[in-house]
Amino acid sequence: MALKTRRDAPWLALIILTAISTVGFIDRIVLNVLAVPIQAEFGITDTQVGLLTGLAFAVLNVTLGIAVARYAERGPRVSLIAIGTMLWSLATAACGLVGSFMQLLFARIGVGVGEAVGLPATQSVVADYFPAERRATALSVLLLAPPIGALLGSAGGGWIAQNFGWRMAFFIATIPGLLLAVAAWALIAEPPRGRYDREKSADVPPIGAVFSRLFRLKSARQLLFGSTIASMVGFGLNSFVAFLLVRRFDFSLAEAGLFAGLLASFPGAVAVLVGGWAADRFGKRNPAAYALIPGIALLIASPLYMFAITRDHVVLLLALTTIAALFQYTYLGVTYGVFQNLLHSRMRATGSALLNAMYGLIGQGLGPLLVGFLSDRFLASGYSPGRGLAYAMALTAAIYLWAALHYLLAARHVGPDLARVRED
Repeated sequence: MALKTRRDAPWLALIILTAISTVGFIDRIVLNVLAVPIQAEFGITDTQVGLLTGLAFAVLNVTLGIAVARYAERGPRVSLIAIGTMLWSLATAACGLVGSFMQLLFARIGVGVGEAVGLPATQSVVADYFPAERRATALSVLLLAPPIGALLGSAGGGWIAQNFGWRMAFFIATIPGLLLAVAAWALIAEPPRGRYDREKSADVPPIGAVFSRLFRLKSARQLLFGSTIASMVGFGLNSFVAFLLVRRFDFSLAEAGLFAGLLASFPGAVAVLVGGWAADRFGKRNPAAYALIPGIALLIASPLYMFAITRDHVVLLLALTTIAALFQYTYLGVTYGVFQNLLHSRMRATGSALLNAMYGLIGQGLGPLLVGFLSDRFLASGYSPGRGLAYAMALTAAIYLWAALHYLLAARHVGPDLARVRED
């Protein structure tokens, strides 16, 4: 029976779910800063750092997320979100209790398991609270979680670690997740599925149908490839910003965490919101805008970031990477909004899980690993740790051009595909 305190209130649900996603990102990204003292304590390489910040999280997150999403197409999504938030928060606390690299690796896998339970259904819930013409905007608000979480996780984690130790940062990061799990359980009503969509059947399509829709529609296929590649670059770069500032410019841990968080937060938030708003506005007249806007933004971001990250003057580096961030995150809200509009309402949790699986395994899983591997190779070739890492990040940023190509190809098919889906 539904709790009497639960309300069918779109903006209340969006605010709480955005807060939960923010906490999830804090628990995910805080390790990017804490890895600096962890590397010193456990004596690990940059490649191992990339494994901790990426692939360890993604291992079970990918497969379990899809399985949970299939249940979410039929079962109570809000309850799953609350339970998952509780689980990953407790796993974050476990990260502060470890005594070795391998123990931390398994604790990070636990965080990934919790997020696999809690996060796949969030976009499905938001999509059922808002009509199609407002979904890109609503999902752009939801996707403020990464930039806000990046600021709180990096800046807060760095300051706490410097003053109280890296273990305490994990313990403190646990608290908001536990509180928000209770808030979701008590306050968010389960919205009717597909209430803003005209559909012929309320049956849950098989998972093969979800794969078919994602890969059969040309626009969905190109957006999937482009966004996955872009996420790989973004996760890889963000995982090592604090390391670069410490190694190359002698920042303290708190300073590095603050600036790493600022770089990934305010410009990222602006990019996500403006991208979603612009796509909804121009997409009404020309649906190709849903792919052209992020594609052009990525074309600008790639060379700008490559130039910025290799500067020897820290003020110039920070200023230019801030400008680059205004373009490199534009794709996020737009892409999720288009995917939700291309999917049947009982495909959306599964579709989100499949997207998160791609972003998790290839994006977060391989991105940090790629940067760490390249950094170790430059170090072995005789470059200093700071300069070698900068070159590794610049090479990785070049891959944004590949992602942009897929968005530009998708622009040719977005309009016809959206029209076809509305007729199904």
